[in-house]
Amino acid sequence: MDKVIEITDIVKTYQIGSVIVRALRSVSLSINRNEYVAIMGPSGSGKSTLMNMLGCLDTPTGGQYILNGSDVSKMEDDNLAEIRNKEIGFVFQTFNLLPRYTALENVTLPLIYAGVAKAEREKLAVESLEKVGLQDRMNHKPNELSGGQRQRVAIARALVNKPSIILADEPTGNLDSKTSIDIMGLMNDIHRNGNTVILVTHEEDIAQHAARIIRLFDGEVAQDVMNPHFHNN
Repeated sequence: MDKVIEITDIVKTYQIGSVIVRALRSVSLSINRNEYVAIMGPSGSGKSTLMNMLGCLDTPTGGQYILNGSDVSKMEDDNLAEIRNKEIGFVFQTFNLLPRYTALENVTLPLIYAGVAKAEREKLAVESLEKVGLQDRMNHKPNELSGGQRQRVAIARALVNKPSIILADEPTGNLDSKTSIDIMGLMNDIHRNGNTVILVTHEEDIAQHAARIIRLFDGEVAQDVMNPHFHNN
């Protein structure tokens, strides 16, 4: 199998005053290309820390992280930022859209960082918005869109760089249940189209959309199982 992520004995400790907090205690796991994985765990289980590691937003205290063939565990911030922009599309609970920018301008942002020329940026951003069904809302600003539409813009932005991984942190956390179902349907489509999708959630019904569920507890992998209910037809 083609591994996109390989983590070996990842440890993350923080010092808060005189107290040492062990957020991750020797986590090892691998994720194959085009897998659909949910990472679950109660508050304080280490799932947010693990997401930050996977997303190259933070580096481990110990252990190794190979992302798409590159060892990112010891990279400097500049290199991390570059690999993050190229390899990972983020979808956040709070959408993280710039309020003064239109949907189209928000989606082009990762391409600006990547140094893509303007005409090409617009073309790719339009394609990405079409993929999430928002071609008729491209010139709307976030405050002119519903919560579900804002999350679709965020997903289009995550897809625009054609990253190896889509990393979604509680992607339905701010949405009502009907809109949540729509957004999870879209995540399923993205996975079907060949993307590796990693979902970080504390909601069991959201995790059930994934083919594999990893449960963290006290900074360790407590369970890593294939989901018997998964069907991505």
